[in-house]
Amino acid sequence: MRTPEDLARRLRRRAKLMGIINVPMRKILALPFPTPLGDRLMLVTLTGRRSGKTYHQPVSFVRDGSTLLTPGGGKWTLNLQQGRPETIRLGGHDIAARPDIVCAIDEVDRLLRVMTVTNPAVARFIPIPRDRAGHFSRDKLGAAIGNGFRIIRWRVEDRG
Repeated sequence: MRTPEDLARRLRRRAKLMGIINVPMRKILALPFPTPLGDRLMLVTLTGRRSGKTYHQPVSFVRDGSTLLTPGGGKWTLNLQQGRPETIRLGGHDIAARPDIVCAIDEVDRLLRVMTVTNPAVARFIPIPRDRAGHFSRDKLGAAIGNGFRIIRWRVEDRG
């Protein structure tokens, strides 16, 4: 049986691995032309809320109509401000998009279900069990949201 300590250890290992993987991902996603990785990943340019430093964060996304959905459980989301335009690099182009930071449990559940139907690989990165109807465990999802998990709904403004 998995303990909370096992889960915490696994998440720390995953975060360390992602930190290593993100180095080449930043370079590939910053290229001025589309790459196969760009079908599921984009590069978000953020300004540190305290440092003012510029960060480039590779994130996965799923298209949902005219918006892009990103699971946001990392510290990078702390630099987002609701509705403030950010630059995302998508398909070799810089695009302005406004983040809608979603933390209401029912909407997070709905959007996670949209994301996992569109891209089943998303479920591997979300360690929350689901019931037979596909809903995420309300208790576990609530705990994740309490610990900072969000869904970022990007509203694309400009295809510049």
